[in-house]
Amino acid sequence: MRVSISRTLSKMAHSIASGAKPCKVGDKIQDIYTPALVVDLDGLYKNLELMKTSMQKFGRVNLRPHGKAHKCPEIAKLQVAHGAVGICCQTLTEAESMVAGGIKNILVSNQVIGLPKLLRLAALARDADISVCVDDEDNLRTVSQAAENCDVKLGVVVEVNVGQDRCGVEPGKAAVSLAQVAQKLSGVEFRGIQCYNGLNQHIREAGDRKNAVALVVTKTEDTLKHFKAGGIECPLVTGGGTGTYTYEAASSIFNEVQPGSYVFMDADYGRDHGSPVHDYLHTLFVLSTVQSVTSGKRVVVDAGMKAVSLDSGEPLVKSCPDVTYTCGGDEHGILHPPGNWKVGDLVWLVPGHCDPTVNLYDWLVGVRGDSVEAVWPITGRGPGI
Repeated sequence: MRVSISRTLSKMAHSIASGAKPCKVGDKIQDIYTPALVVDLDGLYKNLELMKTSMQKFGRVNLRPHGKAHKCPEIAKLQVAHGAVGICCQTLTEAESMVAGGIKNILVSNQVIGLPKLLRLAALARDADISVCVDDEDNLRTVSQAAENCDVKLGVVVEVNVGQDRCGVEPGKAAVSLAQVAQKLSGVEFRGIQCYNGLNQHIREAGDRKNAVALVVTKTEDTLKHFKAGGIECPLVTGGGTGTYTYEAASSIFNEVQPGSYVFMDADYGRDHGSPVHDYLHTLFVLSTVQSVTSGKRVVVDAGMKAVSLDSGEPLVKSCPDVTYTCGGDEHGILHPPGNWKVGDLVWLVPGHCDPTVNLYDWLVGVRGDSVEAVWPITGRGPGI
């Protein structure tokens, strides 16, 4: 009996260390190994339906959700089933995971640099419709070379800097010049422009967000005028995020939007005021366990920097607005005031920023009521290449 128990425990330890699932379908919530990334399935489906209904107001504007929020093909499939035309990815890693998971239409809304990476991207076009952003002529020519080598067609979308001052050519003639180069190259097809300003997503007041998008629209319109003057069609105008997508969609300029966080939401989006962000529910949580209590002083949970991203502030404690979380290090979080928790209690944390928090986990646990209904792999995680 001792040998049998020893072998069982050894196998269990190896399985957990190898990134095994934190639970299995049919388990109760209290059976989940913590810290764990958990999604409330009832809320998730409400958010998916709300986005579908929201987009119906804007006629022919397409929804292409950003997969970097979840990095999980199973959720991407749900988004496509709820009206999305495809998925955005920010890295080659994410794109490969989505194609492997069955997603057939992907825009890499970022630049992919270097022939080795671009050959991998081009290989995906054998199984899916792939587009990628460009803002540099040499990179564009390498995209063409990779597509030719793989005997595929890659879509190219010229990124325009509309205010974030990150990637992108300046509005106007520069975008047209790059599109003209694309039209002369083999293996690529010019598909349009990306005009995204991530800074606008977290402007706190709805009216101020709307005004900020108006500046984006002005720069986008100016660029489109140059396309018209140059006799070049620009079929796609894509951009927008969860905090602003209704404004881009209503502009009559954008015909595609890229909200991502709406499926989960997070504490930082919770600080925005007004629609559309407050229409969506918090559905993503880091499930943690109380591991130490100092009476009258603090409660310590097993979720520190290894379990929740702090780049956009500390997580919130679900249903406890007066309780604050502070980081206690890699493996610890500290709650004040201590309240009535005891060692072994479960604590639900609302991440400050969903994207990098998801990136810390191998598995996403879907719960309904007090039971586990799904355990989905997060196959697009990692720093990305």
